[in-house]
Amino acid sequence: MIINRSSNLKFKIKVIPSVVSVLSVFILGNLCLAQEKPAEEQKPIVEVAADNVEQIATPLAVQENAIDIPSKGVNIEPITLNGDRVEYLTDSREVVITGNVEVVYKGAKLTCQKLTLNTQTKEGQAEGKARLEDKKGEIEGEKISYNFENKTGIILDAAFRANPYFGKSESVVKVDDNEFISHRGYMTTCNFDQPHWKMKTRKVDFFMKDRVQMKDASFFIGPVPLLYLPQFSKSFHDPFMHVQVTPGSSKDWGKFVTSAWRYNLNENLDGQIFFDVRQKMGIAEGFGANYKTPWVGKGDFKFYYTHETPSGLPDGSPNKFNRYFGRWRHKWDIDDNTNAMFEFYKTVDQKRKMLGQDFNVLKDYFRNEYDIDSQPPSYASMHHNFSNSSLDIILQNRTNSWYTSSYLEKIPEARFSLPSVKLGSTRFYFGNDTTAANLNLKNPGNPDTHVNRIDTTNKFSFPMKVSIFSFTPFVGSRQTFYDNDVYGQAVIRNMLITGSDISTKFYRVFNIKTNFIGLDINSLRHVITPTIGYSYNHQPTIVNSRIRQLDGVDSITQTNQASLGLTNKLQTKRNGQSVDLVNFLVSTPYIIKPKTGDKLGSNFSDIDFDLDLIPYSWLRVSADAKYKHSGNRSDSGYGRFANVNLDVNFNFGTDRGFGISQHYERKGQNWITYNFDWRANPKWKVSLFQTRERGHKPGIKRGMREQQYTITRDLHCWEADFTFNSRYNHGNTFWLIFRLKAFPEMEFEFNKSYSTPTPGTQNIPK
Repeated sequence: MIINRSSNLKFKIKVIPSVVSVLSVFILGNLCLAQEKPAEEQKPIVEVAADNVEQIATPLAVQENAIDIPSKGVNIEPITLNGDRVEYLTDSREVVITGNVEVVYKGAKLTCQKLTLNTQTKEGQAEGKARLEDKKGEIEGEKISYNFENKTGIILDAAFRANPYFGKSESVVKVDDNEFISHRGYMTTCNFDQPHWKMKTRKVDFFMKDRVQMKDASFFIGPVPLLYLPQFSKSFHDPFMHVQVTPGSSKDWGKFVTSAWRYNLNENLDGQIFFDVRQKMGIAEGFGANYKTPWVGKGDFKFYYTHETPSGLPDGSPNKFNRYFGRWRHKWDIDDNTNAMFEFYKTVDQKRKMLGQDFNVLKDYFRNEYDIDSQPPSYASMHHNFSNSSLDIILQNRTNSWYTSSYLEKIPEARFSLPSVKLGSTRFYFGNDTTAANLNLKNPGNPDTHVNRIDTTNKFSFPMKVSIFSFTPFVGSRQTFYDNDVYGQAVIRNMLITGSDISTKFYRVFNIKTNFIGLDINSLRHVITPTIGYSYNHQPTIVNSRIRQLDGVDSITQTNQASLGLTNKLQTKRNGQSVDLVNFLVSTPYIIKPKTGDKLGSNFSDIDFDLDLIPYSWLRVSADAKYKHSGNRSDSGYGRFANVNLDVNFNFGTDRGFGISQHYERKGQNWITYNFDWRANPKWKVSLFQTRERGHKPGIKRGMREQQYTITRDLHCWEADFTFNSRYNHGNTFWLIFRLKAFPEMEFEFNKSYSTPTPGTQNIPK
């Protein structure tokens, strides 16, 4: 180590590794003594021992070409400085390091060519290819002013990366560990020097791993500005892109362009704006909103309106129709045991009203939702869990008078459920299920049927172990009150119920270890689980013909049957984990001397089969079938399989898979579906989907029903999909989609039950 001392006590320390260990001892001693002497006699302070940290103002630890600067207090993480040349200025308490500077502190690393660091304030000035990085991102610039203690600073002529974004700007202000602001620059997900797309703005506010916000933003494709956004907010947890434009052509719509524009007003409110143009239908627009509230939960709202002016209608037919669809859903988790939710659907369809029931705005524009439920119910419900029971209240009213099927209104219905609860210290258990409802059945074309009903079931059980069997006998009763029967009189229906559940389990382990055809079997365990559930429901005291039939509660009758089930399971171990190779279940009810029906003697009813087969991690086979054994023996389907469903899926990795499925109904449909996805190389991927009808049902045309082909091209930060779809009786459709890879699209589906709001777009017609 070479030390040059100047008159103002400025020390130049050039590090030579071979002599550092010797000279550092000498320096340490002098620097410690320097604290006890007047300023003009002070010597530089360089300290290693942690015990002396509190005793000196600026303890420094030098190790070869590195210095550790402890923070205040003992056992606090020090700042580690590395560089080719180190200078310590005792007057200003600054360290100047030049050449390959690297500073590590609190998970952040700063590299540059020159750094001036104040050892008291932890503020540093980095120059020359300065780069600041941590696990949340990177920022580069020609000059960085940074406070290592607070993790704040300013970076000039900066470039940054906060996955998945890249950007450049005149300056970046690091507000804290989780936020930085970029001024007068752009951001993009393309890492090229000349990005394929970018958003330029005066200010970008990044909240690391959370969201990005900007104002007065312009969207560029290459050098061409395409769109101005007065405000933009994007959550890093949101995989959807903000602008989706889908051009195409179809038989029903003609040439079309659908678009969805995402917006984020704040962290609690975002949504989409729809604007579509269809050659044969005209213009349509709408919007959606997803919101969160701090007190009453979250929800979403969607509205879509179209003023159709279709062409090709017969002369004299109306040719202008107002059609709209609105939906509002909300969920509120009141506390850990209570939640409330509601769904509201409203549609107005002049086209359906004028031209007939073949038209449905939900089917024409939101096919996915229509396939789930063509007549979605509107309701409000609340659920509360008690320690051993639960209470549900539901209010369900018809909000669309055009619904064609019967609709049961519940205004309201309350249900209390008490599963089997042990009675004190006895071995008896008690269960109760009670429902009270004000019901109104709306039958199209008929008067409404209104009934107030209370239905309660009380059951006692006594589980026990008999030899190798689990045996649970039970007895109970069911009472149902109606405020009016078909004669307008109040009645109470009583029914005795009893039965028992029996089950056991057998297994055997076979010491088999083989890798024959890659099965990777490490011992084989065969588990057999037979079950019998016997139940007897006595003849109700009120015949069904006297009760207004609203739902299944009103149609119960005497039953005496046993439900038989047999499960066979083969298991092995792979990588220390238990794996089910085969899971096969056969079940059937056994009807004992029925009083009604085609068979008056005891008999087996329909037999159900359910199979799951997973011989390899990349192959799964699932199948289920129903064998017809109920009804009249003279029926053509008796003694035959009524339906069979089969799915075979091969999964060879990401974007590589193949599947075949078949849905067979005797004397009905017989669908065979193929699905194939294959990424040929990093640039190209192909997908195809086909559905063929092989059934013999009269009126159903056999052959290809639908086929769809998609070619995907990787365009660095984009992906482009070109899709061709052909559907029987609906013509051909094609569309082109450009998708940002950083925000891949997801399939837009809504289940009937409420889930986290998911934004989506209109369906491509099929």
